[in-house]
Amino acid sequence: MYQHTRITTNRLGFFQKFRNFDYILLFCILLLGFISLATMYSTDGGKVLFHTKSHFTKLVVFTIMMLIISFINIKYWFSIGYLSYLAIVGLLIATYLFGITSSGSQRWINLYFINLQPSELMKVFIILCLAKYFHRMKIENVNSIYTILTSLIIIILPMGLVIVQPDLGTSLLIGISGIAVLWFAGINHKYFVFTVLGFIISLPFIIAFLKPYQKLRVLTFLNPDRDPLGAGYQIIQSKIAVGSGGIFGKGFLKGTQSYLEFLPEKHTDFIFTLFSEEFGFVGSALLLIIYTIIIYRIIAIGASCRSYFAKIFCYSFGVAIFVFITINMSMVLGLLPIVGSPLPIMSYGGSSMLATMIGFGIVMSARVHNQQIIA
Repeated sequence: MYQHTRITTNRLGFFQKFRNFDYILLFCILLLGFISLATMYSTDGGKVLFHTKSHFTKLVVFTIMMLIISFINIKYWFSIGYLSYLAIVGLLIATYLFGITSSGSQRWINLYFINLQPSELMKVFIILCLAKYFHRMKIENVNSIYTILTSLIIIILPMGLVIVQPDLGTSLLIGISGIAVLWFAGINHKYFVFTVLGFIISLPFIIAFLKPYQKLRVLTFLNPDRDPLGAGYQIIQSKIAVGSGGIFGKGFLKGTQSYLEFLPEKHTDFIFTLFSEEFGFVGSALLLIIYTIIIYRIIAIGASCRSYFAKIFCYSFGVAIFVFITINMSMVLGLLPIVGSPLPIMSYGGSSMLATMIGFGIVMSARVHNQQIIA
């Protein structure tokens, strides 16, 4: 909203940075990591096997990375906003040209030390890019045609590169992350209303262009019983598992749907199903409370920052985390079609956890340097 030309530096000592940490947020992230590790142990049948070992390693490495990121001045993340976005776009292009194909989708690229899914990183870095773009924007220019078109290009470009993988679900999540920034940047709400109306009107045409498996997911969502042993099997078994957990759950390592292998993908997108079966409604409610505290702390950190860039990043990232959680849980409960959306921190997957921890690290950096003025 403000026109600035320089960055004002407020240097903090090492111990001062430690004192500025949001320890409530840090505790909740570590607690969530511990719960995810215990749940991953359950997916491996109560043994320390591949998924548990891999998840533990990633959790430790990415948590250390998050802490390192938090010590880096928020002005640095502001300075690389555009460059990081372009780098991820470059990785998305490389994925399209040279990516690894798995389960019919070409979503990963081999970087020798890791198979990276760039689309997961774009969920965070599109927020970083747009937050920088609107930071220098004069309030009278926020709703100009040029600003809106530029913002849409920034959002649509990676969405298109992800759709061709094909990965419609992640593409929509990237779009939601970008739209969250536009909302907090002050784009006139009438544009959002027109967008929703336009989407509803064009829905029949969009469905016509969907691939056969995507159409099948929509039809299965509307009526899972149309193919209970085929396309509807996953969601039916998921709802059975969640319902069978009852109030207090069946107990740790005692989930029958999980251990009898009725639940496919129980370590990734459907990990909430396994957790709900073992810990029931009470356990699920406690998990939601932890997520709620995390989102609240992210928003509170944004409110405490003097930098508009930090504010808009924290607000938008908090909303994005809320949307990711809502879509995943709605998906496993049969309230939304299956779109392949991981549950932050809980789900197995290196790229998803990497992106989430980078986001948390930047939020913590905003908290540590909350008096930093980015001009």
